[in-house]
Amino acid sequence: MEPISLEKALASFDECWSPRIVAAVNDYDVRIAKFEGEHVWHVHEDTDEFFLVLDGEVHLGLREATGARTVVLSRGSVFTVPRGTEHKPFAPRRAEVLLFEPTGTLSVGDRHEEVPDHVDVTTGHALT
Repeated sequence: MEPISLEKALASFDECWSPRIVAAVNDYDVRIAKFEGEHVWHVHEDTDEFFLVLDGEVHLGLREATGARTVVLSRGSVFTVPRGTEHKPFAPRRAEVLLFEPTGTLSVGDRHEEVPDHVDVTTGHALT
């Protein structure tokens, strides 16, 4: 076990929407990812999804029981999407994000719209 520099970890890859696992906490992965453009509408039925914006700006479209809304997260902002909430991340420019999700959680959730080629369907890649 050695400390991990998030700056170096983020510099080790360029792909957007392709999270890397930087650590584990109990049964959760700590993932980092680069966002740019649109992800897909998706739902994690059994788990919340935690976002911490390290750099840039992330918009989270949410479809909630009370209606649709968009939450805008700037650098240093955190937000948790509750389990069962349909959501769609979007970044107008390149953003860097840290996420907490249970190990094995798919990046496109349990239900999702058609996945475009630029979105990686993964449970997270090992950091190289």
